[in-house]
Amino acid sequence: MKFIRYSRFKGFDVSGIDLGGLMDALSNQMLDSGYNEDYWWTREMNEPDDSLDALRQAILQSLLEQEILSDQDVAEMLADNDGKFKGSILEQLINQLIERMVEEGYLTLKELPREPMTQPGGKGGQGEVGEAMPRNIKFELTEKGFDFLGYKTLQNLLGSIGKSSIGRHETNQQETGVEASLSSKPYEFGDVMNLDVTSTIVSALVREGSLDVPMNLEYSDLWVYQSDYRSSCATVVMLDCSHSMILYGEDRFTPAKKVALALAHLIRTQYPGDTLKVVLFHDSAEEVPLGKLGSMQVGPHHTNTAEGLKLARRLLTAQRKDMKQIVMITDGKPTAAFMDDASAASFRRRSAEPVDGGKRMLYKNSMGNDPYVMAETFKEVQACRKSGVMINTFMLADDPSLVEFVKKMTAITRGKAYFANPNNLTEFVLMDFLKRRTQRVK
Repeated sequence: MKFIRYSRFKGFDVSGIDLGGLMDALSNQMLDSGYNEDYWWTREMNEPDDSLDALRQAILQSLLEQEILSDQDVAEMLADNDGKFKGSILEQLINQLIERMVEEGYLTLKELPREPMTQPGGKGGQGEVGEAMPRNIKFELTEKGFDFLGYKTLQNLLGSIGKSSIGRHETNQQETGVEASLSSKPYEFGDVMNLDVTSTIVSALVREGSLDVPMNLEYSDLWVYQSDYRSSCATVVMLDCSHSMILYGEDRFTPAKKVALALAHLIRTQYPGDTLKVVLFHDSAEEVPLGKLGSMQVGPHHTNTAEGLKLARRLLTAQRKDMKQIVMITDGKPTAAFMDDASAASFRRRSAEPVDGGKRMLYKNSMGNDPYVMAETFKEVQACRKSGVMINTFMLADDPSLVEFVKKMTAITRGKAYFANPNNLTEFVLMDFLKRRTQRVK
């Protein structure tokens, strides 16, 4: 007679894990900005750890936080392997979970080539059999993974306010179209022939004075429906990645990256005619693809706001859109600007350093409110205004000099300024973005 022995299942159902919730829980690991609590004293950032072991540890921590596993479950699975994680049931299950994430398109794994081993003492030497070198496998977020993190950020925001009516960009201009949202008007050459039959017949009756069949319609009798003219918008998100973004006891850069991801998802799904680009500004400025944004970290940089505005304006000028705006997220006033050789000659050499192969000089003043730096910055602000670019600033600090700088910049470009913090930054930016698009542009 065959006996079947039943025992308690040790582990968790890999196929039953919600990958969306897991990705949300891993977002801080995926978007690490290098912040650690000792940075103020050590000035040493966390090195990005994209190894497979780091991913396994982050997943295990997430499973514990979501109460999918308990400490007792982990202890029981490790007990069968002498308390070691390597080779345990727990490692096998987490590996299966990683395989699911790869199959679903959230992650990719790549193996780095091993460094060749050299024999000490020259070419010769007696070989020996040892343990195989461990494989060096790294993980990366895919475009789907980044887009999902943006979706989760946007979903959390809209869920917290109950609902959101997301439309298109409305303006005070009107056009003819299929959607009849306003009253009709007499037909003009070039209008879409979305005919208002009732108004057309009434117009013909008034003109003829009687109802004859067939009815005699003239060009002047035609009426067509109106609809709001929908404009398109080009947006550049300017992210400050100077070292102050992780300096004062909190990580301000990771929430800023989440803002960019959420905006990208919102624009892609709700405003397909819009464009979004991301610019990082520090000692210099560069455009960063969204797919690379997650791995970006802050550095020991100053704040070259003028260069960031210059690059953002150039990107927006290339876009043929009705509306152009800059969303700038910063926690400090400008402290650096480029100067040419003639301007550099009037400053002490220790105040300016050559960059870009010596073609330009970077002038820095960490104290802020430097006359040259501020003048160069406001020169770019004026250029934005002449180009029709609005600047909306989200401040992560309340330093009086920063407030005055932002007030002046906002007044020049007729933009808006907001005080925010890392906890409500995403809400501030997205709600402002949605609000401006459900109101008519003046």
